[in-house]
Amino acid sequence: MSAHQDHRIPQDTPRSLLIGGAEQAGSAGTFEVFNPATGEAITSIAEAGTEQGIAALDAAVDAQESWQSTAPRERAELLRAAFDEVQRRSDDFARLMTLEMGKPLAESRAEIAYGSEFLRWFSEQAVRVTGRYAPTPEGSLRQLITKRPVGPCLLITPWNFPLAMATRKIAPALAAGCTVVIRPASSTPLCTLLFGKVLADAGLPAGVVNVITGRDHAVTDAVLADPRLRKLSFTGSSPVGQKLGAAAARHSLRTSMELGGNAAFVVFGDADLDAALEGAKLAKMRNMGQACISANRFVVHESLAEEFTSRFSEWMSSLTVGDGMDAGTTVGPLISTSARDDIAALVDRAVAAGAHLECGGRVPEGAGSFYAPTVLSAVAPDAEIMTTEIFGPVAPICTFSTEQEALQIANSVPVGLAGYVFTQDFDRIQRFAARMETGMLGANTGLFSNAAAPFGGVKESGLGREGSFEGIEEYLDTIYVALPDPWR
Repeated sequence: MSAHQDHRIPQDTPRSLLIGGAEQAGSAGTFEVFNPATGEAITSIAEAGTEQGIAALDAAVDAQESWQSTAPRERAELLRAAFDEVQRRSDDFARLMTLEMGKPLAESRAEIAYGSEFLRWFSEQAVRVTGRYAPTPEGSLRQLITKRPVGPCLLITPWNFPLAMATRKIAPALAAGCTVVIRPASSTPLCTLLFGKVLADAGLPAGVVNVITGRDHAVTDAVLADPRLRKLSFTGSSPVGQKLGAAAARHSLRTSMELGGNAAFVVFGDADLDAALEGAKLAKMRNMGQACISANRFVVHESLAEEFTSRFSEWMSSLTVGDGMDAGTTVGPLISTSARDDIAALVDRAVAAGAHLECGGRVPEGAGSFYAPTVLSAVAPDAEIMTTEIFGPVAPICTFSTEQEALQIANSVPVGLAGYVFTQDFDRIQRFAARMETGMLGANTGLFSNAAAPFGGVKESGLGREGSFEGIEEYLDTIYVALPDPWR
């Protein structure tokens, strides 16, 4: 077997829970993690029982006072040390990510670079948490405004970005002085387990970060029901987020959620078509379309639609579908055969409803959860495939004639995470920024995620922001102390 087809995980990848600084076997036994490219089990890891979820919270509660009293500079240096170690071990993380999630190695390496930046960014923000001291307007009091960590946090991460979703949540929590229980998706727990080891190796005190793995939702429910928990951060689907939000409301938890998306990719008649196509490639096919900010609906001006469709279909047809460990692969598998089958059925229904299949639309033969990159044209703006988050390598295209029509199509769904607009009219960009119902807008770019930028949505796409200066605020309470004015 050649090196690029070696499906062994890095030798020191943990398979155990991390609770209070100690590795533990799962009280509920073990479960298998599968490679979606082959359908074969990679390894077995610990399955936490409900009592271990509570034990992880016990450890976080016990460590909270000491960690929040740790000097900001020390917290910053630990995060920076973790950044350096992730960088040093980037090949191990990339290999592990491709094996458990499926994305091509080149994309895994890009995620390591992106995900590790949250460690560096929030290492720099840990020492910049400030308050203020000011008189009240009438001068009778002085306001002392300070910040303090919210306390123990439960972080629930999705499968599609196994490292970046962990670092984007853990880094600001630690920078703010919060302790953590993190539960990664059961499909892709290995990167988070290895990251927990990296944090411990960097010198993070026991109990500050605790990792529990498993499939039983009762474990999460038990932690959420405990009044000692003070914050929930979740990334995933809108329906699951709404259920978790209802559970979090029982104890009025601080809550931040990044939920589903259905991004419109709008191309106006005056757009630079080459730039729009390059943006479309990035916005659609990053992670095989399995990203919450993936371009889900292509809304193209009628004057450019034919050429855009032809050229985009030609490029999609040229992509190489295969095992992410193979050097020539540009499109890996979907996360599971059930996800693939759902997408295949969605495409079949779209074609039956009148959409034109430009390319793809088929399940390749052989093992693995692969689906051919697909372009559909002549799609109605209100078709099922336009109003459903596809989460795969499928690009439906509809047309429009006026700016108002394009905006109406873009805003016609209940979610509002991200959108894209390509035009050379700067005033039009400003109008879309003001009126497009999304938390993020890519203007003449198909890639905008950055640790220094606030990530999050509006409407049913969630609450709060991750990254940037706003990211650390999600883990801080604002405290107001009223003092007599010393001059009165």
